[in-house]
Amino acid sequence: MSTTTQPSTDDANGGPGKDERLRQFLKQKADDGELYFKSKFIADEVGLSPKEIGALMVKLRDSCPGLEIEKWSYTSATTWRVEPA
Repeated sequence: MSTTTQPSTDDANGGPGKDERLRQFLKQKADDGELYFKSKFIADEVGLSPKEIGALMVKLRDSCPGLEIEKWSYTSATTWRVEPA
């Protein structure tokens, strides 16, 4: 018998989950206008690995109505473009 675990939306300590932390960070930064970034440069600020950020960005692109998220460029790492919707 196989079991599948679903990723938690809340942190183990009761704080916001990974996707919510990233969503809040992006909304805050996008309030100042258009934002371009590579995951590796925001990883420490968000508390996630660049790989986690990349996976979450794909998910948030379709599920975050307040933001327009675009996979903008790839030069040694993906550059993401985010702006308010």
